[in-house]
Amino acid sequence: MLLVLGVAMGQAPLEASTKTVAAVLEKLPVKGRAPKTGFERSQFGPAWSDVDRNGCDTRNDILYRDLTSKVFKSGTRECVVLSGILLDPYSGEKITFVRGVGSSMDVQIDHVVALSNAWQTGAFKLSYDKRLSLANDPINLLAVKGRLNSQKSDGDAATWLPPRKDIRCAYVAQQIVVKAKYGLWVTPPEKAAMVALLAKCPGFKAPTN
Repeated sequence: MLLVLGVAMGQAPLEASTKTVAAVLEKLPVKGRAPKTGFERSQFGPAWSDVDRNGCDTRNDILYRDLTSKVFKSGTRECVVLSGILLDPYSGEKITFVRGVGSSMDVQIDHVVALSNAWQTGAFKLSYDKRLSLANDPINLLAVKGRLNSQKSDGDAATWLPPRKDIRCAYVAQQIVVKAKYGLWVTPPEKAAMVALLAKCPGFKAPTN
């Protein structure tokens, strides 16, 4: 069975293309990390813009997509999520989300390709609009357990993988298609880790949005 992130977790599944993710990986350039010099979150636009102009910011769009049993703030046209349940893709745990100063951190929105990693693997050369798109692209975003998102930081496949082993191929596949979509590269250790992991799921199809 093809496992795509979200299929078994109550989230909207990504469709699979006819290409294998290994074939997509082989076309990515391989280079060392560029310096982190100049990286700021603001280089990717304001945190959680409404890039699709649907009236909701991206964070609430992803909470809407990934949570179940949602409760919305009245008067926001089902935009601001006050609470809900997350089946965390990275751990398999069921986590209650409650909007609030402290409680909101229990569920965070992870950039599958971390923005700092993206910056150091080519995003520094992208236009502002392209970086804004990358930071708000649903294929690069997942609602996850906050502690695991913090643990990951800006790690790549060579330094961090989800604890839940059965979604690692899907996780790395998303990283690969995001890097391909935005013209980013992989580092030698990152590619080696990806190749080793994908060898455990031969023929895995590349997800698409």
